[in-house]
Amino acid sequence: MENAKHIACSCHHEHQKKDFKKTRIIIGTLLFAFCLFADIDGGLKFTLFLISYLLIGANVLLRAFGNIQKPKNLFDENFLMSIATIGAFAIGEYPEGIAVMLFYQAGEWLQERAVSSSIKSISALLDLKPDFANLKQEGKIVKVSPEEVKKGSIIIVRAGEKVPLDGVVVSGESFLDMSNLSGESMPKEVKEGSGILSGSINKNGLLHIEVTNEFKDSTISKIVEFTKDAAKKKAKTERFITKFAKIYTPIVVSCALLLAVFPPLLLGAEFDVWLYRALIFLVISCPCALVLSVPLSFFAGLGSAGKQGILVKGGNCFESLSNAHTIVFDKTGTLTKGEFGVVKIEAANGFSKDNLLHFCAYAENFSRHPIAQSILKAYNKEINQELIESHEEIVGFGVKAVVEGRTVLAGSERLMEKYGISYEKIFNLSGIIHVAIDGIYAGYIVSADEIKNESFDIVRRLKTIGIKRIAMLTGDSKNIGEKTAKELGITEVFTELLPLQKVEKLEVLSNALPKNKKLIFVGDGINDAPSLSCADIGIAFALPGQDITAQAADIVLMSPNPQKVVTAVKLSKKTVGIARQNIAFAIGVKAALMTLGIAGISGMWEAVFADVGVSILALINAARAFR
Repeated sequence: MENAKHIACSCHHEHQKKDFKKTRIIIGTLLFAFCLFADIDGGLKFTLFLISYLLIGANVLLRAFGNIQKPKNLFDENFLMSIATIGAFAIGEYPEGIAVMLFYQAGEWLQERAVSSSIKSISALLDLKPDFANLKQEGKIVKVSPEEVKKGSIIIVRAGEKVPLDGVVVSGESFLDMSNLSGESMPKEVKEGSGILSGSINKNGLLHIEVTNEFKDSTISKIVEFTKDAAKKKAKTERFITKFAKIYTPIVVSCALLLAVFPPLLLGAEFDVWLYRALIFLVISCPCALVLSVPLSFFAGLGSAGKQGILVKGGNCFESLSNAHTIVFDKTGTLTKGEFGVVKIEAANGFSKDNLLHFCAYAENFSRHPIAQSILKAYNKEINQELIESHEEIVGFGVKAVVEGRTVLAGSERLMEKYGISYEKIFNLSGIIHVAIDGIYAGYIVSADEIKNESFDIVRRLKTIGIKRIAMLTGDSKNIGEKTAKELGITEVFTELLPLQKVEKLEVLSNALPKNKKLIFVGDGINDAPSLSCADIGIAFALPGQDITAQAADIVLMSPNPQKVVTAVKLSKKTVGIARQNIAFAIGVKAALMTLGIAGISGMWEAVFADVGVSILALINAARAFR
């Protein structure tokens, strides 16, 4: 309670400070306008201009004065603004001195607005944190903090409520709004047995959920962790600007000092003229556009990615992603659904496809094998177990069952050979169930790990954004791996690999990269941790039932959609491109204007407009990363 009061008081105090600053600047601006147009002169005019100057620039002057005690922060934009404007007053250029402060404050206000928009974008992710959980306890429903709920507990989520913890649905059916997590608007259907991520919103039905992760390990907790950490991990470009500003500012101050002193001493030029030019040089040299717009570009890019369900660990990951040359995909669960589905039914000897599927489903009814389960799913009818008179599982071969008085064999080629059944040999396919009914070959059913719809166009899209090499790694057989790769248009595929062998392949691919180019590995995060760690950038999916951390991953995708990889690369290239544009633009314009200022072609007003104008344009450009 005390903490809440303290936060409320702090917020109130902060609002009061902002309101006072705004009022002060408005009064100072009105007084400045009065001084410009009123018919006054002498001491009164100087006094009114001075009051106006102090009202408008008070916070800048105070920060500059405070930095004298901190030599590390001395040479910042506050110092430059203060020296330039005090110098303008010293040579009687009162309006120019006040104008510098006024336009600087206008630029600061625009910067605050831009940063505020970026913070709101990031905060939207932090707002996903649930306030409570409905815990089922001794037949009663108790509202508790999500932190108090233990793994294995049962919680209830009503329609309209936020799912507070990761878990599995034990009863109930509903649709979940996962747009805040994944960036996708289509609700996800869940029922008994469905995995569920915290942060989702229950749209309609009542759900009973068994908790699989305590709050500290939950999806939503990890999102908050990712988001907070992202701002701390700066890109090389951001670090360069920070270092650059620390070296650049003392250099320009020294140059301005030399500019004010040397021409009058060595060439006999007028001191006032060269002092004025030195002050112009200082105003133009202010590095605000660089210092603020470059970090804002990355911050905006991270916020935009978060809105689309792409969690990036920091600007450094974003910058590496923009230099991607090679992308390597895991197959199962990444490009494919990770679950078997019937893809082909081929009947023979007068049997129909429906008959073939019917008898095969009844024969496989008691099997827990994934292929058997896919056949039951494809059959999609209730099994009347009374029609199954006997059932025998022949390990390594398949099953033998008597269904509706007919003997059914369902299994591998070896099963057909064992019982002397003449069957059709199938090459270049796996996951085949051959079926014989009463000693006659009835045909075969092909069950395979289905390719995700989103995977089909991914190679073309990656190539259009500059990815030069695309490969796939899998532990599956050569037939399955090559067939999947061919369907997706991937020309490099490495099959029958154990997790550590995948790492070895990644190292070979990494060694073949051009200088300064990066390798990305994309996996479903279940058994891909070594590969995610080995790659320059590891991208993992956040899936129900596993820890979102994919601690080894640099980027986590909140939906199992591989097209998000394309989105992430495009966003990174756009963000880094904007940051570099701002650097080139700001340095180029300032260098040109500094030259004009030294030559006496541009005056203080032009310098002010140039400095503020460059800052505003750079910030507007940085804000493009939001879209």
